[in-house]
Formats: sequence, C-alpha cells, structure tokens
Amino acid sequence: MLRSMYSGISGLKNFQTKLDVIGNNIANVNTYGFKKGRVVFKDVFSQTSAGASAPTATTGGTNPKQIGLGSQIAAIDTMHEGGSLQTTNRVLDLAISGDGFFVVMDKDGKNLKYTRAGNFYMDKNGDLVNAEGKYLKGTAGVINIPTTAQSMSIGKDGSVDYVDEAGVLQKAGQLELAKFPNAGGLSKEGSNYYNETSNSGAATVGTAGLKGIGEIASGALEMSNVDLSEEFTDMIVAQRGFQANTRIITTSDEILQELVNLKR
Repeated sequence: MLRSMYSGISGLKNFQTKLDVIGNNIANVNTYGFKKGRVVFKDVFSQTSAGASAPTATTGGTNPKQIGLGSQIAAIDTMHEGGSLQTTNRVLDLAISGDGFFVVMDKDGKNLKYTRAGNFYMDKNGDLVNAEGKYLKGTAGVINIPTTAQSMSIGKDGSVDYVDEAGVLQKAGQLELAKFPNAGGLSKEGSNYYNETSNSGAATVGTAGLKGIGEIASGALEMSNVDLSEEFTDMIVAQRGFQANTRIITTSDEILQELVNLKR
C-alpha cells in the first residue's frame, strides 16, 4: 500500500482535531475567563532508505535518505494569556489583572476548584458564591457580608469591606488567590473550572498583588482571550489542510487502481 495514503489519513485525523479545538474556542468567545486551546503537530518517525555517510579521502559525505510517514498531535495547549477586561460597575464582578485564579469550594472547605471567571453573588445568608453556588474562598474560609450592610467594596488586594447599618466601615474578609508553577498543566473540568494535576505543580496561595499574583479589579469581568479573526484564519488553514490531505488519498487511490489494471 502506498505510504502517501497513510500520511494523508494521519493528516485528516489531525486537522479534524484542530477544527474541533477551533470550534470550541469560537463557541466560548463570550465565556468569562475562558482560555483558548491550540493544537501543535509533529511529524511521525521517518523510514530511512539510506543512512548518512562521512567523507572519505576520495569522496564527500552524503546525507540520509528518509521518507516521512505522516503527522501526529504533539500537544493541545491551553493559552493562559489574559483576556480584555469589560467594565460592569458591579461590585461583585471581579477580574484578575495578571496571574492567578479565584478559589471556590464547598462550605466545609473541601473540593477546591480554580477559576478565572469572576462573576460572584451573595446568597440569602450573605455568603459570597459563584453562579453554581460554590463558595468564594477567603483566608479565613467563607466570606460573609451581613444582609443589613449598607454597601460593600473590594480592594485591589482582595480585601472585602462593608459599611454596617450604623455607618461604620467593617472588614468582612480577605480573598485568597492561587498561582501555579505551570498553569498550562492544569486540566479543564468544565463550568470554567480548572483542576490541579501532577504537572501543574501545587498551588501557591496568597494575597492579590503579592508573590507574582495579579491585582483584583472590582466592577469588571475578564472576557475570553479568543481572537475571532485569528480563529477564522486558523479555520481556513485547517480546512485547506484537510482538503489537501483528502486529495492525497484520492490520488493514491487512483494510482493503486492503475496498478491493479496493469494485469489487463
């Protein structure tokens, strides 16, 4: 069987994967805190028909003769560059300007999840939660704002303050952010959550603005870092690559047909 046919098949599979990733990026163009994916290809091992030879006293050296056998997926990266900030003027809409992740959890402090989506809310008890009801983690656990508070504010360092019913400024808590040695090693769980893996390294928790952790912008949300113009360009390139590999398979099939017809 012609090697070109198998090379074309490997190309089809890889470009299909690339289109899958591009489609997911475009679908999440308006997802708060979403980080786009990127597919990286690499070649498969090559078949060597003749090795390299060194120069001799009478002849020069020769290069190896190798035939590539297609391509494969080298990596599917998550690009953690920051997205643009969209101003909302809502106190509980938070964005991280720089590195770091919000930490959300169950009320008992377990089942920690990490996210860049900063749309938070107050439940009926005054606890700060996200859209799925998970609690926003502070240095002392769950952060609570009394339901009788007149107003609240969140500083760049993540300090949460409120004005009580007597008009006195009170401190409700301090947000705790997490940073990883290798954010690209985190695994996506869905619902804007990331999980720690063996290659992400352990989370370093701290205060916003310290230890390389970004500052918090209250009244703004981080948008997806998907660039539609870039995605559509990549989609066209992937489509043409897919078409070119189908042409390789078609041409290889025609050659095989000619070989079969030689017996006539």
